[in-house]
Amino acid sequence: MNKKLLTGVAVFVLMIIVLLSFGQNVQAETKKIALVLSGDLGDRSFLDSAYRGLKWSEERLDVETRYVEPANPSEFEPSIRAMARAGHDLIITLSFTMLDATNNVAQDYPDTQFAIVDAVSQEQNVTSLMFKEHVGSYLVGVLAGKMTETDKLGFVGGMEIPLIKRFQIGFEEGIKAVNPDAEINVGYVGAWDNPGNGKEIAKSQYQNGADIVYHAAGKTGEGVIAAAKEEDKYVIGVDSDQCYIAYDNMIASMMKMVDIAVFEAIQDVTEGQLEPGTKVFGLKQNAVGPCRLYSDILDLDNHKDFTGLDEAMKAVEEYKEKILNGEITVTDPMEMDTE
Repeated sequence: MNKKLLTGVAVFVLMIIVLLSFGQNVQAETKKIALVLSGDLGDRSFLDSAYRGLKWSEERLDVETRYVEPANPSEFEPSIRAMARAGHDLIITLSFTMLDATNNVAQDYPDTQFAIVDAVSQEQNVTSLMFKEHVGSYLVGVLAGKMTETDKLGFVGGMEIPLIKRFQIGFEEGIKAVNPDAEINVGYVGAWDNPGNGKEIAKSQYQNGADIVYHAAGKTGEGVIAAAKEEDKYVIGVDSDQCYIAYDNMIASMMKMVDIAVFEAIQDVTEGQLEPGTKVFGLKQNAVGPCRLYSDILDLDNHKDFTGLDEAMKAVEEYKEKILNGEITVTDPMEMDTE
């Protein structure tokens, strides 16, 4: 065999080795993603929104995904730790209740990336995904303040904590901006998973004259929605677009697009661009506010056209611009720097 032939064979073999190696490297680039929930799926709100973002990543990105539903808070850290031990590249956790567990595991697995929704971590391998709930709630307050006929409105929260105070205070300020004489009845259930008590509080508010009630209560909010149906009054949903649950009663949902935040974190990991620190989602990111603002993102074809809604939405658009250009600053009960 002459030298040229030997050289050609050697080059060919080298190319095969390189191509095989490249193929192995590409295969190795498939990222493993885990979502550790703070409760059970099926709330049709916060948790389901996070899971939706995970499913989007399955459909659109080169990732393997897994999710875990811990039975109670004592299982948060063991669940997160199990996902880290299994070699997941990114582990996403939900809510401030999982912050300590997330930090503890992140410290033990410095080469694993983590993201947490609704809590700020100082760990160098954790990305915090935060929302301007107070701003979005202000705009649904404007909507409610314009649409009420009784000048009486209600708010039902899950747990009385600073995060949910953001929803309440923003809602109240938005109402007062357009309807200073309105009365707002506030009630807290003390749980995220008690629709029965949510219904009881909302019914009391409706029976005392409220014609619109806004809930920020997770699965507990299903009781608020049920009360609106029984009393034939208006309700405002939260986190996900819940209008389909009560077509004749839900004038809007206050979107908190956790699905977008989860998907973007996963996408950033696949592109090697996920950075530690805090990432904020607000009006500029099209991530909060009445669902009616987002016809380009959400399917609003099956949403009811309520009397007075178009006029109220004109006011929402006006106040949205005032917030964006700095004319209005919505009070943040958490006093966070979320610019």
